[in-house]
Amino acid sequence: MFGRAWVLDPSTRLAQSTARGMIGEMADAEESSATRLRLAKDLSVPPERVFAAFVDAEQFRQWFGPAGFAVLDLRFDVVEGRDYRIAMKPPDGDVFHIRGTFLAVEAPLRLAYTFVYEQPDPDDQETVVTLTLEPTNPGTRLILHQGPFKTEPRRQLHRVGWTETLERLERALL
Repeated sequence: MFGRAWVLDPSTRLAQSTARGMIGEMADAEESSATRLRLAKDLSVPPERVFAAFVDAEQFRQWFGPAGFAVLDLRFDVVEGRDYRIAMKPPDGDVFHIRGTFLAVEAPLRLAYTFVYEQPDPDDQETVVTLTLEPTNPGTRLILHQGPFKTEPRRQLHRVGWTETLERLERALL
């Protein structure tokens, strides 16, 4: 992507060196972002309603998961430091479990927790999910960060899963 460093004065070695250093830093940032997922979704309801959908068990079980998935069992008390466990059933497949620990609970603007499959794929590892809810006019911008992922295919799997999940959330909030 950055094949050549462009500088205003090619005779200035300091400028060339600085440009190469900046390019290296940008490449490092791109590499680390390749293992992370970022999604944003604009919702037409206030942050308090969005936050409640993530922390109220009855609401959560109605919309959480990709299209066709069902939450069969949910054990969570959304308190910083507490663990959670979700049993999910895909449309075609066996029940699987997700578990983790709540790292930050800052109603109604931020929620962070670890995310790991109980019987992980060899390419899975524990990740951290951070949800940030920014008030907008007339609703909320939800920003989701998750990572780091071990492989690009696992990151893409979560991109698809979260995209469908956030679409279900949007419908549930209407």
